[in-house]
This record gives sequence, structure tokens and C-alpha cells, in this order.
Amino acid sequence: MSRPPAVPEVSTPAKAGDGRGGEGVLPARVRAALREQQGSSEILIGWIQLAVVTAFGTLYAISPKAFPPEVEFRPIPWFLGCYLAFTLARLALAHARRLPRWFLALSVLADMVLLLGMIWSFHLQYMQPAAFYLKAPTLLYVFIFIALRTLRFEPVFVLLAGGAAAVGWLLMAGYALMWDPHAAPVTRDYVLYLTSNSVLIGAEFDKVVSILTVTGILALAIVRARRLLVRAVRESLAARELSRFFSRDVADRITDLDAGVEIGRGELRDAAVLNVDMRGFSRLATEIAPDDLIALLAEYQRLVVPLVQSHGGSIDKFLGDGVMATFGATRPSDTAAADALRAVDELVAATAAWTDGRLAAGLPAPPGGLAVAAGPVVFGAVGDESRLEYTVIGTPVNLSAKLEKHTKAEAVRALTDAETYEAGLRQGYRPGRPAERRPGRAVAGLDVPLDLVVLAG
Repeated sequence: MSRPPAVPEVSTPAKAGDGRGGEGVLPARVRAALREQQGSSEILIGWIQLAVVTAFGTLYAISPKAFPPEVEFRPIPWFLGCYLAFTLARLALAHARRLPRWFLALSVLADMVLLLGMIWSFHLQYMQPAAFYLKAPTLLYVFIFIALRTLRFEPVFVLLAGGAAAVGWLLMAGYALMWDPHAAPVTRDYVLYLTSNSVLIGAEFDKVVSILTVTGILALAIVRARRLLVRAVRESLAARELSRFFSRDVADRITDLDAGVEIGRGELRDAAVLNVDMRGFSRLATEIAPDDLIALLAEYQRLVVPLVQSHGGSIDKFLGDGVMATFGATRPSDTAAADALRAVDELVAATAAWTDGRLAAGLPAPPGGLAVAAGPVVFGAVGDESRLEYTVIGTPVNLSAKLEKHTKAEAVRALTDAETYEAGLRQGYRPGRPAERRPGRAVAGLDVPLDLVVLAG
């Protein structure tokens, strides 16, 4: 019984604590999957930015203008126009997966420059002291731009956005205090602050503290969420690799278990077992080059495996030059025997065409033998804690292997027992030709004669 090799995992160094979640050294394929996720996130961020600037522009265009009509300087259209051009360029680079990290940082700063620049321009547009803009509710949009950076799952960009917003607002508050202290005096009267252009230092301090606190909370959440993302990516890649060594049903079963795989627990199923083997393979192994031998085996298995799976079969194991497959074991089925018999019919035709094609090309093509047996089996994990294998145990497993070997004695390509054949008929199997029954046949390894059905002569 052959054993699948361990799944290799090649790692290349990734700096721990590089501001990307602190996962330490990640395998190259995990980092590649993360980059793909981040690339998709950047596209989403670009579209959201485009929606924001479009919304700003639309609202500005349709809303009544409260500033005097004689105002000549109207900076908001310029801010929006420049940001729209920047956003379109960023979106194009995101779709092309060509966004360098310095450009991402520049994009964060551009968000804040747009927002804070618009707020700063209010005192010019409305012809008011600079302190006028400190009461603009537009500042709340800063939290949208900070939250937008969480979509990339890198806390460094969240911190950059929040830090830029806090520093920018401090500079704007300082500018308002220095621009015209007489027009915008500092006050401690909250009512006066709300009803005039005076400045309340505590209010501006509260805004900066709020920005930094939200930024810190989001960054911490991203650090924790990124760890979960890395774990999810690892498990997703592991499941994908498992599906190469196990059937998809078994891989899904392993990854979906609430607890670990339990040894010593089995499930009773009505299933069918199919054995496919190449005759004369051992002799051929002494006659052709090793590379040619492995290439022949791989070509044969690439033919057999998809056909088995197309009929609901699951590859249990590769036995050298043979394949053992089950139907209705990994996933319960009411048509296991019928599915296995249909698979045999298609395999017989496909392997015959494969053999003829190789012989016509002057290449070795060992004939195949196939056999099916159905009945109750136990499906579960066997082995110890260091090495486990999901498999099936029961009479159909042994009978299928013996019948495959017995095809040589009967000089046929495919066999089944009469009981399996009748079960398949009850489940909807319709043979392509009349069955050839061979009752009371002596099969090596069986104590009593067995009624057989020839599936392919």
C-alpha cells in the first residue's frame, strides 16, 4: 500500500514586525495569497474613493450656495477635480496590480489633504475668520478615510491616515489661532464658542483625541484580524493541497471537522469499491527507462482519475500501478453500485482507446483490469497520531481486489459479482450490452464459488 508523500512547504523569509501584522516568517505561497487579497482590496478602496469624490461633487453641484455671489475664489471644484484625477490614476494602477507602497502612502495623504484642504477653504469661500472652519461638521468624513484603510488589513496605513488627520487638524487649529487672534479669540465659554468664531482649545483637543483613539482601536483590530486572515489563508491553501493527496470529500471532511480527526471511530456505509490495475506493469518496469515508466503511469492515472470522479467516485489510494476508488463511502449515496458500474463502462472504453493510441504510436501500453464489488463498508481514519489515513474496510474491499486479479483467469477486462450487478440494476444502472453471467466460479482467496458478471470481455 503506497503512502502519499508529505506536502512540502517552501518558505522564504518575510520580516517579522514589518508593520504588516507581525506574522513572522510566512511561506511564499501564503504571502502571495495575501498580496492577491490586498490587490483586490485596493481595487475596492479605489472604487469607494471614486464614489466619495463623486458624491462630494454631486452634492456641491446641486446644493444651494450659501456664500456671497461676489466671492471669486471657489477652491472646492479645484480640490475635487485634482482628487478625481488622482483617484482615477490610482484605480487604474490597482486594476493593473502595480500599486507600490509609496503610492499607497501618498494616497492616504491625498485623502487627508483633500478633506482638510476643503475644510480650510471654507473661511475663504464664506469670507469668515479662519476659526470658522473649526466648527465644520465635514471633519466627520475623516473617519471614513481612516476606516477605508482597514480594507487592506495593514495597520501601518490606518496609523498613517489617523496620524495625518490628527497632525493636519492641529496645524489647522494653530493656523486659526495665529491668523487673526482678535477675530477669533480663545475662550472657555462653551456657549460663546458655539455661537461665535472664538476658539475653544479643549474642543479641538477632544477632536484630535477622538481621531487618535479611533485610529488606535482600528489598528489594533486590524492586527488581530490580520492574524485570523493569515490563519485562514494558511488553512485554505492547506485544504487545496489536501485535495491533491486526498479526495475532495475527504479534504473537506478534515478541514470542516469541529474537532480533530478521531482514530478508532468509523461509519458504516453501503458503498462500492472499484479496483483498476495495469497488467504486466512489473515486467515492463524492467524493460523501459524509469522516466518513461513514471510518465506512462502518470498518463494512465490522468485518464482514470477524472472519469472516476465524474461518476461520484473518490480515489482512496494509488497502489503502485493500480487505483482503488470508492463510491458512497466518503459521502453517503443511494446509487453507489450503479455509479461504480457506469464508471467501469466508461473506463473500459477510454482505456481501450488509450491502449490502441499508444500501440499505434509504437509505445508500450499495458492492458487494464477492472473490478467492482458493493456492500457494507466501514469508513474512518486508521493509523496513529503521527500518521493517519482515511480508508474503507470491509468485504467489498477485499472482494474487489480479488476479482480484479481474477479477470486474468476469466480472460476478461472487467468483472463484478452478481449481487453487486443486481444492486446496480435496482439503483438505475442500464448496461450497454446484455450481461454475460458466469455462475459458480472459483475465485482465488474465496472459500465458496461465486456468481460473476462480465462487464467487459
